[in-house]
This record gives sequence, C-alpha cells and structure tokens, in this order.
Amino acid sequence: MPRTVLILGLLALAPFLWGLATMLSDDLAALTLRSVGPRFQGPYLQLAWGSAVLAFLSGVLWGFASKAAPAVAATGYLLAVIPVGWEFLFVGGGPVAASIYLAAGLVGILGIDWLFWQQGLAPRWWMRARAIFTAVAVVCLMPIAA
Repeated sequence: MPRTVLILGLLALAPFLWGLATMLSDDLAALTLRSVGPRFQGPYLQLAWGSAVLAFLSGVLWGFASKAAPAVAATGYLLAVIPVGWEFLFVGGGPVAASIYLAAGLVGILGIDWLFWQQGLAPRWWMRARAIFTAVAVVCLMPIAA
C-alpha cells in the first residue's frame, strides 16, 4: 500500500475513532462540546462521516468501472452507485439503526471492491487497505448499535 494511502486512510479513520473516544469519555465529550460543538462528537460525528465515506467509495468504484471494457463498464457503473444509494435509503432513522446500516454498507461494499479487484480494475493493495480501514470503522460504530 502506498505510504500516502496509508496516511490518508488513517486520517479518514480519525472521525470514527474520535467519535468512539467521546462516547467512552465524558470528559472528552464535554471538552469537545465546549471546543467545537456537538457535531464533532459521538454518534453524530461517526454517522455523518460514515455517510460521506460511502459517497466517496461510490466515486472510487465509478473510477474503477471507467477502466473496464465497455461491456463490463455498464455493470461496474451500476455497482458503483450502490454505496451512495444504500446510504441515502437506509442510513437514518436514529443512531442505532443508522449505525447498523452504515456498518453493513461498509462491509457489503467489500464484495463490490473484490469484484473490481479481481478484474484488475483496483490497485493490487486495494483489498488489504479496504479490509483494514473497514474493520476499524465498523468496530468504532458498534457501541452505537449496542
């Protein structure tokens, strides 16, 4: 995995980790509330950021599909819109349901990633990076669902 991808991937995990930290620490939650407001703590931060991640992944998958042969690309484009459609249709209805659907969406996209990766449309390091980043995000979302 390229170093830049690792660094940016770790930075992309920061909102999931910070949200979890503010759920586990009342002092950290209070500090965050005073410093930057409620939008940057707990489930609100994680769910807003996770929704943005699903939309981002749709764009990434669209880019992979654009590298496919025309006969395959149409299916790839259809698969590429699934993450953002999932987010729009299912990530809502309160923090518990939203976190479950968001986690399911992040895990489910791994199957689409794998299809693109198997076809040589995603970089060789893609699945490893996605699996690691997805696992951390999903673990951070689980306390909301509990």
